[in-house]
Formats: sequence, C-alpha cells, structure tokens
Amino acid sequence: DLKFKAFLQGTRIMIRNIPRISVLSRGFVRAASTETSLNSSALVVTTTTEPRPMMEKEQLLFGKTFSDHMLVCDWKKDQGWLSPQILPYSNFSLEPSAIVFHYALECFEGMKAYRGVDDKVRLFRPHMNAERFLKSSQRLNLPGFDTNEFVDLLSTLVKKDAHWVPSGLGYSLYIRPTHIATSPMLGVATPDQSRLFIINSPVGAYYSTGFKPVKLLADPQFVRAWPGGMGDTKCGGNYAPTIQPQRFAAEQGCQQVLWLFGDDHKVTEVGTMNLFMFWKNEEGEDELITAPLDGTILAGVTRDSVIGLAKEWGEFKVTEKYFTMPQVVRALKENRVYEIFGSGTAATVSPVGEIVYNGDTHSIPLDHNGNIGKLANRIVDSVFDIQYGVVEHEWAPIIA
Repeated sequence: DLKFKAFLQGTRIMIRNIPRISVLSRGFVRAASTETSLNSSALVVTTTTEPRPMMEKEQLLFGKTFSDHMLVCDWKKDQGWLSPQILPYSNFSLEPSAIVFHYALECFEGMKAYRGVDDKVRLFRPHMNAERFLKSSQRLNLPGFDTNEFVDLLSTLVKKDAHWVPSGLGYSLYIRPTHIATSPMLGVATPDQSRLFIINSPVGAYYSTGFKPVKLLADPQFVRAWPGGMGDTKCGGNYAPTIQPQRFAAEQGCQQVLWLFGDDHKVTEVGTMNLFMFWKNEEGEDELITAPLDGTILAGVTRDSVIGLAKEWGEFKVTEKYFTMPQVVRALKENRVYEIFGSGTAATVSPVGEIVYNGDTHSIPLDHNGNIGKLANRIVDSVFDIQYGVVEHEWAPIIA
C-alpha cells in the first residue's frame, strides 16, 4: 500500500467493494435501424499513387508501420451505411466535438493475416472477430452491420495490400478494425453518425529470440472488470485504465498485471490476454482451466482455439470455471501446477514464470530450457501449423 501511494504521488483512488450481483443481460438497445445495410458490393476503391516505404521484416516493431491502404465505412442515422471505400492510408478530419473524443464511444478488434508455407495469405477465424466486433459496437449503441459483409470488405482490403504480409514463422499482418462515434455534439447520447475503419500493420515475431516467461503482479487493489460492466467487449475504455497499474507493476519488477476479482481473489485475465493454468486439480485430475465467460472476461479467439484443440486431443480435462489465487498458491506448494500461460492474438501464448502475490514471489514450472511449458509449446506449434498452412483447416481460410 505504501509503495502504491508513493507511486500515485498523492492521487486518491477509492476501490469500492463491489456487491455480488448477477451478470446483466446482454439484450441492450441497438442504435436506430439503418436505412441501408453495410454492403461490400458497393465498395469504391482508390489506389494510392504514393506507396509507403517498406522496411526489412527483421526491423518491424509492433504497431509502428502501416500498409498502403485503409477501409473506411461511414454511417448516418438518416441514410444508413454509405458506400464503403478503400483509400490510401491518410489522416482523418473530425470535428473537435465528435463524441468519441469526449465519451469514449469506441471499440476495436485485433486479428492477423498470415503468409503460409505455400505463399498463400490466410486469415484466422475472422468471423469470430467479426461477431465480437458487432457485439462491442452494439454494447456502445453504435450501428450494427452484417458480419459476412464486414469479413468480405476486410478480406478485400488485405488482398489489396497482400504484398505487405511478411513471410516467415511468427510474422504477420496485424489487422485493426475500429468503430467510432463521430456525431459533432456534446452530450451522452446515442450517436447519429459513426465511422468504421480498418488499418493494417506488418509485424515481426512476438518472441523473436525465443520465448520469454513473464513475471506477474497479482494485486487485488487493481480491478479490470466487474459484473454488469464492459469486460467482455473490446472498447477502448477497458484498456486506458490498465496503463497506470501496468506502470506500477513494472516498478515492482513485473512485466504484466494478473487481474484478480472479488474477496476470494478470483483469477481473471493477465495484461490484455486470457489466462490458462494446467494443473492437477483437487480431485487428482489433470486439468486445463480458465475463467468462464461470465460477462467480465473477453471471449478471446485464441482462448477459444486453445480450448477447442485441447478438447480435440482428449488427453485431460478442459474446464471453464472460477479459480482463485489461494488455490494457485496451495497447488504450487503441493507441486500440482504444471504450467500457466496467457493467450492472445499478439503472442498466441505467453508463458508465466513467476507471480508476485501478497508480498511473496511464486515460481511457475517451465520446460524447454526454462522458457515455456510443454503444453503451451504444443499449442503454439498446433496453432502456427494452422495459421501458416502447414495443415489445412477451416479456421484459416485462404484469401490471396
């Protein structure tokens, strides 16, 4: 507590005791019905006359380089979705009163395109991202859209910039769809204008020199999400408040925050990833466990893929249920934890090496030269085989 107070330099933060309430129904009111639906056949394409410079793939930094083109789709309440456009990557012009700047009516997605061993370009489960993007938009009362039309538009954009998809295991084109409210008004209300856009960024291997286990800070004073909130959406408002706890964790020598919730310190997520633990549970069963989708947990595409692969293998129990840090500590002391790892689009998996909790540092077992557990390594290999076309799979449609 003293360290935290010093870190905040006098800032007062009140952590409220959140009552145990049931998760609210997701039957939220949608934005006004559109006159015109999002339509990929109405797409207008303008090709750049000034291609952007491309750098060697070994020099790529995450989210710093962008491809030649972007997709822009505007919506107006009285007209619906206007004709979508592929345009040269360029700045936007928005009024300072656009409500996205004032009330955070914004959501986004994160997905990738991969250049396979056969030189073909593949997406990875794009319809799952599209459905989640729609859910996030509707939760913010932004207009809905046909997810099939959205995936068609996204695929056309990636095809347009297919030469920006780098080759090599671990390399990819990161795709960032975003939906913002653009109504020029001050007032917390349903927007009557919005803009959906997609930009692409070639990225290098997340672990370019091999896996690096992370050290986590598990501090119950930091809460990422709560019942009835927005934890199951990818709205920007979920991410900005995590930056300060992340800085605090870094000052304690940790790379990420392990988000806990409730008086019993339930384990929820890690950083911006879902979290898995492979252990021998209290009943003596080998089990892969992760927090359930109760409205506070983001339904990660990689999370779902890990669960799907593990169930397909059928070698151990796979469970989506609550577990707590006291359970983790007890299992570590009894040598029942095999490994712990995060999962997400950026890294696929991120092995956990240590957890700092209640002033104690707990070491997590690791194999493969102390860098990653056997199961996490197997998952990475299996997912990469699908993404890079080593094996053909319905999860990885070829688009170019």
